[in-house]
Amino acid sequence: MPSDELTPPEAARWAARAGLRLPADRNAAVAATANHIHSVVAVLRELDFGDTPPAPAYRAEPENHDAAV
Repeated sequence: MPSDELTPPEAARWAARAGLRLPADRNAAVAATANHIHSVVAVLRELDFGDTPPAPAYRAEPENHDAAV
């Protein structure tokens, strides 16, 4: 396991530090969820969005809900 992954005891410590009471049986699930979120964010940070225009460049058009198919 990479050293940068959150362990269940660390998850409990971080929860306590944030003022959250985390039941002991939830430590592993919270750590696994945090590690998954961290891995997704790490992948997103590697993406090159250089050619992607900012959000205001897109216009939301009303959808056509034509019942005729």
